[in-house]
Amino acid sequence: MNDQQPGYRALMELLRAADTVWNASRVFFERWDLSPSQFNVLNLLRLNRAGLSQSDLGRQLIMHRSNVTGLVDRLERRGLVARREVRADRRAYRVVLTRAGTRMLGKILPRYYREAAQAWGHLPGKRAASLIADLQRVAIKTQQVAVRLQR
Repeated sequence: MNDQQPGYRALMELLRAADTVWNASRVFFERWDLSPSQFNVLNLLRLNRAGLSQSDLGRQLIMHRSNVTGLVDRLERRGLVARREVRADRRAYRVVLTRAGTRMLGKILPRYYREAAQAWGHLPGKRAASLIADLQRVAIKTQQVAVRLQR
């Protein structure tokens, strides 16, 4: 086993960073009684004003549809999201952000952006773009490995 391979070491640091960010996010969102996943649902709906199906939410969150159902149920009970029927298909519905959800995000996002900026320190735009491209490449390659392993 080659633990010194640069790709392996980079992957381990990526996983450590992701775990640390997730845990810090849990602490950050506690004051609003939200989980990071619930915040991600609200934020996706903010970016998709017409709403999203639970399948679309699951794909974008990289989460099984049954987990999305629980997230949406909890957010709906709090009045932060609502399910709306799709006129063309009465069996389908879209999840939309409510006014209360929009107000909550209005309180959260300014602090979130400030904290995220502090987490990154001074990250030049060019370096950020390069990092984003690298992370997207890793995600695509990792998905390809997962597909191959499932065969």
